[in-house]
Amino acid sequence: MAKGGLVLGTTAAMAAAVAVIGFQLANPSIAAFRDSPKEIVDEAWQLINREYVDGSFNKTNWRQVRKQYVEDRDYSSKAEAYRSVREMLKLLNDPYTRFMDPEQFKSMQIDTSGELTGVGIQLGMDEETKRLTVVAPIEDSPAFRAGVLTKDEITSIANKSTEGMDINQAVALIRGPAGTKVKLGIKRGDKQFEIELERAKIEIHPVKADLRDTSVGKVGYIRLRQFNANAASDMRKVIQDHVNKGAVAFVMDLRSNPGGLLYSSAEIARMWLDNAPIVSTIDRKGESERLTANRQALTNKPLVVLVDGGSASASEILSGALQDNKRALIVGTKTFGKGLVQSVHSLSDGSGMAVTIAKYFTPSGRDINKTGIQPDRVVELTKEDLEKLNKNSDLVGTSSDPQFAKAIDLLANELRRANAR
Repeated sequence: MAKGGLVLGTTAAMAAAVAVIGFQLANPSIAAFRDSPKEIVDEAWQLINREYVDGSFNKTNWRQVRKQYVEDRDYSSKAEAYRSVREMLKLLNDPYTRFMDPEQFKSMQIDTSGELTGVGIQLGMDEETKRLTVVAPIEDSPAFRAGVLTKDEITSIANKSTEGMDINQAVALIRGPAGTKVKLGIKRGDKQFEIELERAKIEIHPVKADLRDTSVGKVGYIRLRQFNANAASDMRKVIQDHVNKGAVAFVMDLRSNPGGLLYSSAEIARMWLDNAPIVSTIDRKGESERLTANRQALTNKPLVVLVDGGSASASEILSGALQDNKRALIVGTKTFGKGLVQSVHSLSDGSGMAVTIAKYFTPSGRDINKTGIQPDRVVELTKEDLEKLNKNSDLVGTSSDPQFAKAIDLLANELRRANAR
């Protein structure tokens, strides 16, 4: 579970630092048609057969699927094979189990540098409507500055309808060289409109932090944007720095954080928890693994965590662990609701697959898939609040940010109780 290939993110639209698990063919005889397009289809079928979380394969006869797509069919090109793999995966009705051609798979791995080229939209698939939906705009990106919001539906990309389009296809259309433009159709509630965005190089630094002077004293404000390979080490440095500078409390901001690597979320949880459960996963065989905090936390200072509908997967693991262990108060709005773990695999021709391999549960046993985590204190941002914070990101995490202001109020109460003991 601690391997970097276990991914919890909602999207392929942003770069995730993924340590790819190499895929090895289970049957040596397949080497006889190595370089054949049919091999790719068979590899994909075997991978699902061996690892997919649902042993009923969405009530599909998976052996019959192999006969239909591998045994009874020949392929003249890789493009045909890729189409068949995607057809097979559609039978699972799982937006997170997906196939990536070599170019798409390479894009998914770009992010070890923390930089990508695009418009800065993190995409997800709404499980009810099956529509491409904005999980969150990346802060200071072209999409963020243009006012794109969480839960906006993307109806078209470059004048092409997104009806039936998967996340990978959407990403391929949205991405492009810096300086070029792309037009997006957006549906927001009853409103439909188009915006044209100029692509740019977007640097993603996972941790943005500042020691804020507030009415309760110095508060460490830590904004965690994604759980990539650098997130845990950056978080550790910031916490230690803030403790050394006299922080009396902390606010950790997970709003619009779509997730990332499982081990990263667990490592960060350990910085706040002493000897406590973090998360458990259950695969299709019912086998359970549990991650725990088994060493001393970096600080026991009061903590509030900010979340919203763009806080997904790894963000939900972290906030759920802190909430269930009563280590932090959660403030904001209900989280995204993704309680599934994917493993990322490379196939023999350079293409790849993300496969849902397990469900995860919070320490108290909550399955938050599709339901999300309910904050301890619900604080909604108005449309005016969102527009103000989107236009001026310097106001995020200040008294002009209603959710942050509520966090400071709660920390004041916590500190008063601590001083009264």
